[in-house]
Amino acid sequence: MSSSFGNSIKVQIFGQSHSEGLGVVIDGLPAGVQLDMQEILRQMARRAPGQGDYTTKRRESDQPRILSGLVDGKSCGAPLCAVFENTDTRSKDYAALRDLPRPAHADYPAAVKTGGSNDIRGGGHFSARLTAPLVFAGAVCAQLLARRGVYVGAHIASIAGIQDQAYDPVALDARTLRAAADNGFPVLDLEAGEEMRRAIAQAASELDSVGGVVECGITGLPVGLGEPIFDGLENRIAAAVFGIPAVKGIEFGAGFAASGMRGSENNDPFYYDGEGRVRTETNNHGGILGGLASGMPVVFRAAFKPTPSIARPQRTVNLRTGLSEELVIHGRHDPCVVPRAVPCVEAAAAVAVYDLMHGVGLG
Repeated sequence: MSSSFGNSIKVQIFGQSHSEGLGVVIDGLPAGVQLDMQEILRQMARRAPGQGDYTTKRRESDQPRILSGLVDGKSCGAPLCAVFENTDTRSKDYAALRDLPRPAHADYPAAVKTGGSNDIRGGGHFSARLTAPLVFAGAVCAQLLARRGVYVGAHIASIAGIQDQAYDPVALDARTLRAAADNGFPVLDLEAGEEMRRAIAQAASELDSVGGVVECGITGLPVGLGEPIFDGLENRIAAAVFGIPAVKGIEFGAGFAASGMRGSENNDPFYYDGEGRVRTETNNHGGILGGLASGMPVVFRAAFKPTPSIARPQRTVNLRTGLSEELVIHGRHDPCVVPRAVPCVEAAAAVAVYDLMHGVGLG
């Protein structure tokens, strides 16, 4: 089972939703880098459960315990290892699921793959709980990127069809990228955010869930970052983002809408700005051409499915008896994963970009 990412740095995530703990090992970081642990904790808090009526009631402190890699707050050249304890698990809620795979979960294919040895509790290694160490790794990489003038940020683009204000793909800046993170509910338009919260509450009251889209932006990338064919900037970001459970799609720039345009509409004309830099008048390409950074802001969107663990009765099969059964899922689950997914998308993008930059001596 592959739970690692990166070429120039290696990010290895381990643990299960209900194991004693989980964590991350980051290998290849430069030595002598002072890390701001308070900023890392702030990013962890954005993802942590139990924050409001739109999240699971499971409460985990998500306080990292550093086992190696730091001395007096500075990287020492050894692999950086952080672990997080699981303290608020209710494994009994999953006892009946060994034979009854939950619709839209990994339960069934995981049982077949492992011969029934997969950890069913909370989804085991397939759980969104594993995004806690991802956010830690992303927070580390984001600090290193910021020292190179590269900034990553995201916000909720939509939930249940309700739209937030979109990023300006041409004039995106670091201040705008940080704006949503300063809100308890990570949107740019607070009124739209309230409407989204009402939609989540409505779905929860009906024992259901909703999905949505996260929009992410990256500024300050050097022109040409990325490699052709399989290690393009899009490829690497997409690979990291798809490590987040519930992601079902990703698009860059105009994305799928470009398929309905003519070339004259989709093409972004070049020009020189006042500082002599090559820019484009529009940014349908999302800041990436041929897998390489173009110098414009990178903008992409990740689509998240509705939370599959809903309290409504659902049809499934009994893998032991071979009969059809009705399943009612118990436990604590987010009626919408999108608000807590925002820092996860940022983290995945930061890890992917830092890996590429470090690989060419810019990290």
